[in-house]
Amino acid sequence: MALNLRQKHTDCIIRMLNLNQQLNSSTATANEEVYKILIYDKFCQDILSPLIHVKDLRKHGVTLYFLIDKERQPINDDVPAVYFVRPSQRNVQRIISDASRGLYNSFHLNFSSSIPRPLLEELATGTLSSDSIQRVGKVFDQYMEFVTLDENLFSLADKNCYVQLNDPSAGDKEIEEIVERIVSGLFSVLATLAVVPVIRCPSGGPAEMVASLLDQRLRDHLLAKNNLFTEGGNFSSSLQRTILCLFDRNFELSVAIQHDFRYKPLVHDVLGLRLNRLNVQGEKGGMKSFELDRLDPFWVANGSLQFPGVANEIETQLNKYKKDVDDVNRRTGGNAGAEFDGTDLIGNTKHLMSAVNSLPELTERKKVIDKHTNIATVLLGEIKERSLDSYATKESDMMVRGGIDRSELIAVLKGKGTKMDKLRFAIMYLISTESLPPSEVEIVESALREFEVDTSAFQYVKKIKALNISLASASSASRSNIVDWAERLYGQSISAVTAGVKNLLSSDHQLALTRTVDALMEGRPNPEIESYLVFDPRAPKSSSGSSSSHLRGPFKEAIVFMIGGGNYVEYGSLQDLAQRQQPVKHIIYGTTEILTGGEFVEQLAALGQKMGLGSSSSGVGPVP
Repeated sequence: MALNLRQKHTDCIIRMLNLNQQLNSSTATANEEVYKILIYDKFCQDILSPLIHVKDLRKHGVTLYFLIDKERQPINDDVPAVYFVRPSQRNVQRIISDASRGLYNSFHLNFSSSIPRPLLEELATGTLSSDSIQRVGKVFDQYMEFVTLDENLFSLADKNCYVQLNDPSAGDKEIEEIVERIVSGLFSVLATLAVVPVIRCPSGGPAEMVASLLDQRLRDHLLAKNNLFTEGGNFSSSLQRTILCLFDRNFELSVAIQHDFRYKPLVHDVLGLRLNRLNVQGEKGGMKSFELDRLDPFWVANGSLQFPGVANEIETQLNKYKKDVDDVNRRTGGNAGAEFDGTDLIGNTKHLMSAVNSLPELTERKKVIDKHTNIATVLLGEIKERSLDSYATKESDMMVRGGIDRSELIAVLKGKGTKMDKLRFAIMYLISTESLPPSEVEIVESALREFEVDTSAFQYVKKIKALNISLASASSASRSNIVDWAERLYGQSISAVTAGVKNLLSSDHQLALTRTVDALMEGRPNPEIESYLVFDPRAPKSSSGSSSSHLRGPFKEAIVFMIGGGNYVEYGSLQDLAQRQQPVKHIIYGTTEILTGGEFVEQLAALGQKMGLGSSSSGVGPVP
């Protein structure tokens, strides 16, 4: 059973665009073509954007498409309107308004997740009172409240989740609402894949809260006769089951902050890749927009290479393209010295036909080469201006060596780079060095203040680290007092922060996340995962958390979900792990939101400011 999230998510969208009819298996379209209008909100536009292009909309009969908030004119033709929106009161009110005004002849309503009963009743009451209920054809819960960016990558697009979960002023109600949103998104992913996984997570913190609620949600749903999951049997072999590994961002902070020199993370971090689209300065001035997804063979093949390797590959591809063009010219008599031999007319005709057939492929290759030449040129300019290669190398060395010489540290902080680059480097120094005398920390803070960098994020991580060291050295009697104090100071998720002390100090090149997922999939005895909880929604409630052998693995397929923000570094590391296995395993990576290093540090700074740490007068601001 292959977990192709992108394909399954796309199939769900196509079925929705075809009025939720059964599709023709050979053409992937409805048997009867119906022209229609598509209405969506901003969130659902982001769901559609990476998966469906304009030509795909045309293929499935969508002639017009609008944002729900846009003012629209009535269309009197017998053309149905397909709505794809979040189940919110604002959207329900807008649908009632559209129906009462008779904008369209029939309304096919699709909500991105299950619409709560009060909103459904409000929709029914509103359309009934405006005498427009007959216009509402069907109402569907689509369970698509997530954004699929790649075959094995998804995001819940839940912004600032890390701040909300770690906010010291957050009450139980706010935390429960965030956990509910995450569970709703994960339930949508599992429903789309039609799998009921075995759930593993560390004890304590947001990961356990999400695991517990998701387990209950799946159990309740499985009691229904017509449920969304097609797996059979209660105790399938673990080789046929999928494992869902839940983690909280505090499990490993460093990977969310560090500079990385591989192509995909670099493009995302430096150039702001969003929803697989990128806007960069063109070679002749003006902005150019590029798509970077599975349809781009260069991006797929070279995304995990270090930047110098990408530059070499562009040159190799360009030379190969030139050689193939010369070859076509030579075979068709396009070169200057060629003589035409009448006796070889048939042969020349064959060469000409071959050349004509190869032109589209050559043209497409040239477009891809030009695109990545443009992107690499812009990246190279940023790398030189900010010394990004130096940041990436020194941060990696720090994590391996457990620190850096003071002279090197000061040279980097006073050298090239934006305020955010310097702040990220300083935090990496703080994380990587096991014990720092106060005088060393003061030198770093002084250097940051010299460049008017807001130190709130630095101070926040310093507090967390100090707490971790206190916990590690405290006796069991005094440890509970520290935790009580910490929970009052830091808020809800402190247990996850303190539990992850050893992962703040990753000592090798393999990420702690990757190492742990590998252990969970293998299912062998391992001290790192001994304390991990087990939930199986298909097993009797009493056996959840037990050590049943069928729940321990090995597993061929995994879904790894990071609560509080993920990135392309972790995604790439997990895909490398899957490909290294024999036979090859399948790992899907998801997160509450995809963050650049700068965006995550801004969330750390927001938490620092909420706690009154650091200076807030001259914020680090967005990465230029």
